[in-house]
Amino acid sequence: MKSCIRPPLTAFPSRQRGAMIILVVIAMASLLLMGALALDGSHMLLNKTRLQNAVDAAALSGAKTLSMVPGVTGAASLTQTAALATLTLNANASGNQELAKAIGGNASGFAKVELASSVYGPFSFPGPANATYVRVTVANYPLSSFFWGVFQALGNGGNKSVAAVATAGPSPTSPCDLTPLLVCGDPSKNNPATGMFWGYKFGDLQVLKTAANNNSAIGPGNFQLLDFGSGGNTVRQALAGGINQCNSVGSTVLTKPGNTVGPSAQGLNTRFNQYSGGLSASDYPPDLVTTVNAKSLTYTGSPAQIQYNGQAVTSSNGNLSTPSGALYGYNNWVQASAGCVAGTGGGCQSNGVFERRILKIVIGDCSGKNDGASSIPVLGFGCYFVLQPEAQQGNSAQIFADFGERDRAFR
Repeated sequence: MKSCIRPPLTAFPSRQRGAMIILVVIAMASLLLMGALALDGSHMLLNKTRLQNAVDAAALSGAKTLSMVPGVTGAASLTQTAALATLTLNANASGNQELAKAIGGNASGFAKVELASSVYGPFSFPGPANATYVRVTVANYPLSSFFWGVFQALGNGGNKSVAAVATAGPSPTSPCDLTPLLVCGDPSKNNPATGMFWGYKFGDLQVLKTAANNNSAIGPGNFQLLDFGSGGNTVRQALAGGINQCNSVGSTVLTKPGNTVGPSAQGLNTRFNQYSGGLSASDYPPDLVTTVNAKSLTYTGSPAQIQYNGQAVTSSNGNLSTPSGALYGYNNWVQASAGCVAGTGGGCQSNGVFERRILKIVIGDCSGKNDGASSIPVLGFGCYFVLQPEAQQGNSAQIFADFGERDRAFR
């Protein structure tokens, strides 16, 4: 009996060629989609920047006009006219054709101008008779789509649009409603004309309160808390926003040694709709937008960098990211807040108050300080956007925030 030698079973050459064609088509489609996403994403970022610049200028123009016509009949209308005129002028500038087209000669329908007597509102139009602050909001700026429709067809994309909001008004040298927190600044690095405030610039990520085992620039036992009164209850009330504390540039503030984890977290976290320690939403409402990242930021102490999910966090002009991608930060919150204010946003807190996540704190000169309760000279004040609630564990009870709003830095 003869044995048979059989050739191995293999695919026919024509079938192999067919499989390769499928792989090539899939690869080309993937490259095309990535290129399309990059094109539309870059287009959104560019127009977001242009819109924010125009809204910033409009708010400043409105605030300047308002400061020149106090008590004048029709001051609110004059302010609105000035703000919208500036917005239109910026839209008509070279390179802003898409913005000009979106406004379409109807600036009042495109943007909302509101006035208030406090930077924290409430804002309305025509606003109170003693109004000094102006807020300009664009809740929805629709953009042209290149390949965005492909993602919409696949159910992976909403409308392509951006939003912006800006507030402008007087910059007090002796602000009140301060939060009992301190960051150390460098008096040799203060140049507001270039956007530098005592070593900080817009969007810088900062630890406002350190935790156990973190190094302190003030000295051992200090966690960047200030002494606004006696005991933890004062810390709780002050971080919730319930104490009227005023300071001025050139004065001094006293640091409060001790981590004071429970009271500080209970007070701060009311801004995120989290209540304990006897605090309630009726007294301390949350922010309009309480969205945070899926995981918490972490910090092990200087010179270690703030991290998210084990990766270093970088900040750039109000945007946060890690090597793995973008994080929720100040600019995301601004856009969401604009939608809430205009009544077109989703996920807004029904009992929320605009800008509760903005803290006004002292920037001090900590040079030469290395002890317990220290007297710190006040360099100025800054507004900080709080990124997440404070944990109630001693070694992770930091408070993280982005520095400043360009039109609201106090100096």
